[in-house]
Amino acid sequence: MKRLILGSRGSKLALWQADYVASQLSGIVPDLSVEVKVIKTKGDKILDVALSRIGDKGLFTREIENELLNGSIDMAIHSMKDLPSQLAPGLCIAAVLERENPGDVLISRQGYKFYDLPLGAIIGTSSLRRISQIRALRPDIVLVDMRGNVETRIKKMYEQELDGIVLAYAGVKRLGFENKISDFLPHEVILPAVGQGAIAIEVRQGDSPNLELAGRINHKPTDWATQTERSFLRVLEGGCQVPIGCYAEVKGENITVEGLVASLDGRRVFRGSMQGSCQEADLIGQQLAHYLLQKGAADVLAEIREAGE
Repeated sequence: MKRLILGSRGSKLALWQADYVASQLSGIVPDLSVEVKVIKTKGDKILDVALSRIGDKGLFTREIENELLNGSIDMAIHSMKDLPSQLAPGLCIAAVLERENPGDVLISRQGYKFYDLPLGAIIGTSSLRRISQIRALRPDIVLVDMRGNVETRIKKMYEQELDGIVLAYAGVKRLGFENKISDFLPHEVILPAVGQGAIAIEVRQGDSPNLELAGRINHKPTDWATQTERSFLRVLEGGCQVPIGCYAEVKGENITVEGLVASLDGRRVFRGSMQGSCQEADLIGQQLAHYLLQKGAADVLAEIREAGE
């Protein structure tokens, strides 16, 4: 019997993802014994500071990657959007599972739709990507810091009597809170984060048996799409500290990608799209990033980084 140890964060969502990967792997190797090892990351320990203020691109991954590198685990299971655009040396993405709907949703105590939110409505989110896009459309909305897992944020919304919170649909669905959703936010309102809704399996380079095993559950369209988004992010050198959105969609042998860079106040939004062959996924993402930089996104990114130093 082959024994496999998966490394994961300990949140309910992270464990759901790890258990899902375990079930998929066990489905193709019936005599596989899978154990999930919970690893606490820096992002799990610092809960009272907005992610954008911590300034660390490996907040939710580094400790897991370290255990992968030292052989304590065989595979690392991540929310793709948590993975830095540059992986630690010696590691690679072995598989990406089929993506859930990558969009964001509004959960409102009063059941408000986004455009029906009253003047001066108070919304909870700590994501600069969400903050800048909301400000671009509704500068009247008051945005307050909101961190924690899905259940915690819903609880805080009621305790603090907020008008709503914005979350990723994938996490809301996977944890069974779909009945709380008051509005699905289209990409015209909020473009998703890079990799949002996708689960990534990371392994050691050269670990042929586990590369082959994980590869058997790889979903190629999602793999192509997230490659495109991650190449977009890599050029912009963005993370939680920068308002960047990107979404790529595969149709047949072609891929379309839409990307966005915005100022923190939402007054300057640089948005564009490109399409091409899936075989050029990485190149298309890079080209879109350079296009936005030339349009003026470079100035916005420089200002944000300067303000953060």
